[in-house]
Amino acid sequence: MLEEVERWLARRSWSAADRPLDRILAAKARDPRRGSVSVVLPALNEEATVGRIVATIRRELMEKVQLVDELVVIDSGSTDATAKVAREAGARVVHRDEILPRIPAVPGKGEVLWRSLLVTGGDIVCFIDADLKDFSADFVSGIVGPLLTEPNVQFVKAMYDRPFGDTAGQGGRVTELVARPLLNLHWPQLAGFVQPLGGEYAARRSLLERLPFPVGYGVELGLLVDALHTVGLDALAQVDVGVRKHRHQDGQALGRMAATIYRTAQLRLSRGHLVRPSLTQFERGEDGFVPRTHAVDTEERPPMREIEEYVSRRAA
Repeated sequence: MLEEVERWLARRSWSAADRPLDRILAAKARDPRRGSVSVVLPALNEEATVGRIVATIRRELMEKVQLVDELVVIDSGSTDATAKVAREAGARVVHRDEILPRIPAVPGKGEVLWRSLLVTGGDIVCFIDADLKDFSADFVSGIVGPLLTEPNVQFVKAMYDRPFGDTAGQGGRVTELVARPLLNLHWPQLAGFVQPLGGEYAARRSLLERLPFPVGYGVELGLLVDALHTVGLDALAQVDVGVRKHRHQDGQALGRMAATIYRTAQLRLSRGHLVRPSLTQFERGEDGFVPRTHAVDTEERPPMREIEEYVSRRAA
């Protein structure tokens, strides 16, 4: 298995610099009908960062060059000015609850990504988190590039350094403590992914519409594992885009994320019995430690191609 991972790393692990923008644009021009690109930003209370991300993508990849055809921010219930800032920066903003209203929305990032397939049209869909700082257009062009230049590649993850404050390489704590051990133990073919939980990745719509979407934080692990089983390791790739800076969660939030990641993996291992789908944590109160129990996401959305509204929209 180690040899297989090493071969994959040699064949399917690149740097953004390996594909200059002119090469990517030329590949898109050769087959524009199969190379349209939608960029989706899921956003919840990200007024401080979403505008700069949108403005950069619009300026660098829609106006200077025409790589991105569609830029959509899906607002999942922000109480700040996220929607206003994103719209003024040049994105089309759609509220999560306006998409597929016959199925009531539930909280969670995966829910937003799943619904985004219904309001975008690109043959390639690129997801970018809305809390990134010092954002570079390479985050988009780097991961879209292989999908335009390599016909056999179907799913591309970004990889990067993740500093924690001023400390290099110490971000991604849930990745190192939970996701990476799970992948190495149960899906060793995926051991070569540097950032398996990273929120920046692109895929062909024809693949995404075949995959179930965990509604919450487990969506990245779930999509990666299911993509492996659906199209095989050689159709998966990763691209180094430099450094990713973003806001960090506190320890208890990380605990809830870790439980969701474990649950997502456990479901894919068993497809049957679930372990207790809740997590009890403790906070110190006036009279000692107080237990707080949180539900662990246990819901997944079906492949989008099973949704009547999506099938009708694509047919039209």
